[in-house]
Amino acid sequence: MIAAIARTIDDGSLVFHGYGSPLVQLAMYVAKRTHAPNMVLVAGASYGINPNPPFLTPTSNDWVMDRGASSSLDIEQLFDLAAAGRMGHMFLSGLQIDKWGNCNVTRLGGSEVKMKLPGGGGGCNLSCDTQQVTLWTTGHRAAADPSGKRRYRLVEKCDFVTSLGHRGVDGHSRAQLGHIGAGPQWLVTELGLFDFDSSGQMRLRALFPDVSVEDVLASTEFAPAIAANAATIPAPDAETVAVVRQLDPLRIHERELRAEDRHRRFAA
Repeated sequence: MIAAIARTIDDGSLVFHGYGSPLVQLAMYVAKRTHAPNMVLVAGASYGINPNPPFLTPTSNDWVMDRGASSSLDIEQLFDLAAAGRMGHMFLSGLQIDKWGNCNVTRLGGSEVKMKLPGGGGGCNLSCDTQQVTLWTTGHRAAADPSGKRRYRLVEKCDFVTSLGHRGVDGHSRAQLGHIGAGPQWLVTELGLFDFDSSGQMRLRALFPDVSVEDVLASTEFAPAIAANAATIPAPDAETVAVVRQLDPLRIHERELRAEDRHRRFAA
């Protein structure tokens, strides 16, 4: 997943990771130290520019992650960059992600709130303004409970839209709403890699080696389009593996994975 997320980052882009995900943080440093040396990396808690931390800490809100930064932004400057169309790439997720790439981290339930979630932390604005967005989740697999019911992470429709995908719940597109960002380009899950077709709907592009199309369909509330040339996600190269092992000796990123996914193994 780290390698797949890293591949979505273009060299020369201004990239921001926000709080929380060690997978995304590692992916940004992998990209910076391999194929995208000219990317501008904005750290998620300190807004430090191009830091060079010695290791990944248990929380992104740690000044170790700001070590070696050339400078830092104020939060107002960060949002101004996005509003001016200069934020090149960022990463978003949600307890619900729908077929248009909308994400929900606000609440579950319709007219009656069933669960209050942490909230978007500025993701609404940034999802509208950032040029490119990569979505990710480690909760795609929706196992059936004893009654046969599944709780889906990839849903037909979000209960609440915290960050905007390609089309709002009222059916209006991003272009109709006048937003400058292009919306999500990629979704990386523990099952596979998705992009979004010309209509803005999610499309399966590639699978991990131990996953079938049937596995994806069983764990997705809607039926995503499937690319005619759907492939197998390649293994990370030795350089990528070395960066991850060097930066994450505490194996912080494994905390983001379900127990059963920590033990998956693929042949090199």
